[in-house]
Amino acid sequence: MRRALPVLPVLPVLVGLLCLSGCGIRATTVPVDVGAAPSRVSCDTPTQPSATQGGTQGFRATVQLVCGSQLVGVERVVPVPEKRGALKDPVALVAQALLEALEKKPSEQERDAGFTTGVPAELTVTQPRPGDPAGTVRLSRKPEDLPPVALSQLVCTLAGNEAISPGPGRPVTLGGPDADPPRTWECTDTVRSRPESVPTLGEIARPSATPGATPR
Repeated sequence: MRRALPVLPVLPVLVGLLCLSGCGIRATTVPVDVGAAPSRVSCDTPTQPSATQGGTQGFRATVQLVCGSQLVGVERVVPVPEKRGALKDPVALVAQALLEALEKKPSEQERDAGFTTGVPAELTVTQPRPGDPAGTVRLSRKPEDLPPVALSQLVCTLAGNEAISPGPGRPVTLGGPDADPPRTWECTDTVRSRPESVPTLGEIARPSATPGATPR
C-alpha cells in the first residue's frame, strides 16, 4: 500500500505567500487499459520537486490531466499564481493557481507517459460577484463554452481541493464573467472515465451571500 502524502493547508500558503516545506512527491503509476496492447499507456507520473526546492512558493495539490482518454490525478507542487491581477478572494487565488497548473503543458516525461491537457491557456479566474454562493469560482469565459474535456479537468481538479470544495463528492460552483447565475457541476466516476460526457450546463446554484458581499 502507498502511504498517503501529507495534506498541507492551501489558503495560508496563498494568503500569506508562505513557502511550504516537505518531502518530494513520489511517482504514481496508474495503468489505464484503453484496449489492445499498442494503445496501452503507463500514466506513470515523474517525481515532483518539494514545495521549497528552487525557492518556489507553492502548495501540494492534485491536478487532473488526460491520459488514456480519461482523467488521471497528477500530484504537483502548485506555485503561487502568476496571473493574480486584482484577485483578493482566497478561493479565487487558489482556483487561479490550480487553473495555471492545468494550463501548463505537461513535461516531456508526462507526455511520454501519455498525459495531455485540454485547458486553454487564456482562461483566468475573476473575482466572485455580489450574491454568489460561497466558494463560487468565476471564470473569464463561460464554463459551458469550454471544451467538455477542459471543463471536466477543471471541475474534478477543483472538487478535489479542500480550499474550494465543500467536501468529497460535493459539486463545484462555476460562473462566467457576466451576470448569469453560477451553476454547479459534479466530478462523478462517469466524468472521470469519460470526460467528454460532462454536462454542458450544470444546475443553477442556490443564491447565498458571499462573505462581505452585498446581495443584488
